[in-house]
Amino acid sequence: MPIDPAALLAARIPECSQDYNWRDCALYALALGAGMNPVGEEELAYLDETRLRVQPTQVNVLADPGFWLRDLPLGLDWRRAVHGEQSIRLHRPLAAQGRVTSVTRIVDLADKGMGKGALLYVERDLFDAGDGALLATLQQTVFCRADGGFGGLASVRPAPRALPDREPDARVDCPTSPQAALIYRLSADLNPLHIDPATARQAGFDRPILHGMASFGVAGLGLVRHCCPGAPQRVRAMSGRFRAPVYPGELLRIDVWLERPGLARFRVVAARRDEVAIDNGTFEFGES
Repeated sequence: MPIDPAALLAARIPECSQDYNWRDCALYALALGAGMNPVGEEELAYLDETRLRVQPTQVNVLADPGFWLRDLPLGLDWRRAVHGEQSIRLHRPLAAQGRVTSVTRIVDLADKGMGKGALLYVERDLFDAGDGALLATLQQTVFCRADGGFGGLASVRPAPRALPDREPDARVDCPTSPQAALIYRLSADLNPLHIDPATARQAGFDRPILHGMASFGVAGLGLVRHCCPGAPQRVRAMSGRFRAPVYPGELLRIDVWLERPGLARFRVVAARRDEVAIDNGTFEFGES
């Protein structure tokens, strides 16, 4: 039966808190591929507790509210829901340890029509539990492939700005591990789509896929390496639209256009298949 828009917008997603330390930071970085070059100094800085740097996209997994699409009585077919878009804005750099809290809410939804699915727009604020400061604002679009036709507006957000119509200024290769999804789920998102072959087949995939947020993090790792090497604290914001699944073990290629100082546009391509996985990407970074 059709979803109830009013009930969705009024849904109370549990607030969450989390204590984290350098081990959590290193585990997250390992899932993204840090350490695949075990003598790479920049990669080791995400893993070595004596000089630890924190990958900015880790805000996506801290104080995570869990698999609320499945666990709350929202009337959604969670098995056919996939990540559509993601953006993060950092208000201050993440420390290597601390206690954080998060508040998550559904802020809007769009109806693509019966048989075409619905879009759920979700926002999450991440706070430092010590001083109450806002650390990051996260925005997520969830594509609920089986839940269209409830009578809502077909579109409530503008289309993303197109990438530059020219050859990229740079291409950055980012390998992923065959174990990437198995490691990433230890930081967040226990959706069986990423570990259970039977669930993946039910969702229309021939095998478990990599979390979209993991692909987003891999892109963040590569963009930091290219745009602000050795200085992840310079990252201000990042966004992108998910276009195709990534399978653990694939090589991802990041096409990068430098539009102006402090602003890069990007897309992520599954290199062997030459298929765009993340499109219309924006990466903002401050001065050194």
